[in-house]
Amino acid sequence: MAISKKEVEHVALLARLSLSEGEKEKFSKQLSQILEHAGKIAELNTEGVEPTSHALPIKNVFREDEEKTCLSQKEALSNAPAKEDGMIKIPKIV
Repeated sequence: MAISKKEVEHVALLARLSLSEGEKEKFSKQLSQILEHAGKIAELNTEGVEPTSHALPIKNVFREDEEKTCLSQKEALSNAPAKEDGMIKIPKIV
């Protein structure tokens, strides 16, 4: 499937790109080559091949939740740059 210069101009307009005449020709050829390659891949026989999201059989390994002791308020605030009334003080945003 060949991409015309007119189609490249349309996509460039949508992307708010300004292209020179040389770039339009170049991109037209490159996009046509990409679509030809994708067409070749689409012709491959994939019958019997299971869909995968990874090439290797990967699965997440989760650890069990364990209850642990929390930091004390003093420990939690020990690295705060500013604190007030037992809380971290931050600059006013608004």
